[in-house]
Amino acid sequence: MPYEPGKPVEELERELGISGAVKLASNENPLGPCAGAREAIMAGVAGLGRYPDGGGWYLKTALAERLAVTPSHITLGNGSNDVLELLARTFVPPEDEVVFSEHAFIVYPIVTQAVGATPVVARARNHGHDLDAMAAAVTERTRMVFIANPNNPTGTWLNAKRLRAFIADLPTHVLVVVDEAYFEYVGLPDYPDCTTWLADFPNLVVTRTFSKAHGLAGLRVGYGVSRPDVAELLNRVRQPFNVNSLGLTAAEAALRDEEHIRRSVEINDHGLRQLILGIEQFELEYIPSVANFLTIDLGRPAADVYGALLREGIIVRPVGGYGLPRHLRVTVGRERENRRFLKGLEKVLYGGGRG
Repeated sequence: MPYEPGKPVEELERELGISGAVKLASNENPLGPCAGAREAIMAGVAGLGRYPDGGGWYLKTALAERLAVTPSHITLGNGSNDVLELLARTFVPPEDEVVFSEHAFIVYPIVTQAVGATPVVARARNHGHDLDAMAAAVTERTRMVFIANPNNPTGTWLNAKRLRAFIADLPTHVLVVVDEAYFEYVGLPDYPDCTTWLADFPNLVVTRTFSKAHGLAGLRVGYGVSRPDVAELLNRVRQPFNVNSLGLTAAEAALRDEEHIRRSVEINDHGLRQLILGIEQFELEYIPSVANFLTIDLGRPAADVYGALLREGIIVRPVGGYGLPRHLRVTVGRERENRRFLKGLEKVLYGGGRG
């Protein structure tokens, strides 16, 4: 199954002849990039006639300082999806196996199949990763395990104790990739920062992105953090200019603006509560989330509801392709956008009233 991105606002407005559509489909930060990143982009326009720094020295140095590693631990990617693909291409031979969870990020099976490997899907527990089931799925042919923490599209997460024990028990021939795309949004005390475990696990890789909390989705900048020997192999396979010059400079500026992240998380926490309250008033079930989205069980096939919301100018995300045909995933937006979604959903489900 190919990756299907969220429907663009411009496409919906063109198709329906409307204006003012709201997109809550792709887990983007409604604040967009910070002021420093915008300024860096404008300043960088003058240099667009030149190729970017193929090694990303300044961004890797800034990331290394922030993460208390060296630049040799870091691999830059055209979004973290690029790093996930690099990992599969570098470490998974054809006909070997890759383990991931049911309902996990759809890029995992895509990159597995792209390299001719066999996907092994472990059954989920309460819509999240069942680490016992995943451990049982590992064999001598397993070369990689993908874990999303938090998981997209369910918003579920794993605590430090359980995840560390799982990694410690894996055979050394298995590379474990912990996808922390939504890392900045999670404020729970027992949620792990897996980059601090690299000294203990030579087979660990952590991936992150500037597309979510940092608000740079349109520039496509992600990175992997691993032991230097792993990063060195990834950088042999990586295209030399896979991150563009505006992305490099904007990401470096975004990394410095901790206040923008704090505000983004604050708005997300408020918006998530707003969505949950509205969904509970509709007496609908939802999957508890620690990310910047909420996945809602409509109790009926979601495709028709999704289509009806589109006609109301509201773009959300059906997740039937993830094995959740009754669910819609909605990104947390600004307060007015969340309100617009809730009103639109009420209209679609109840004709505008629930008397």
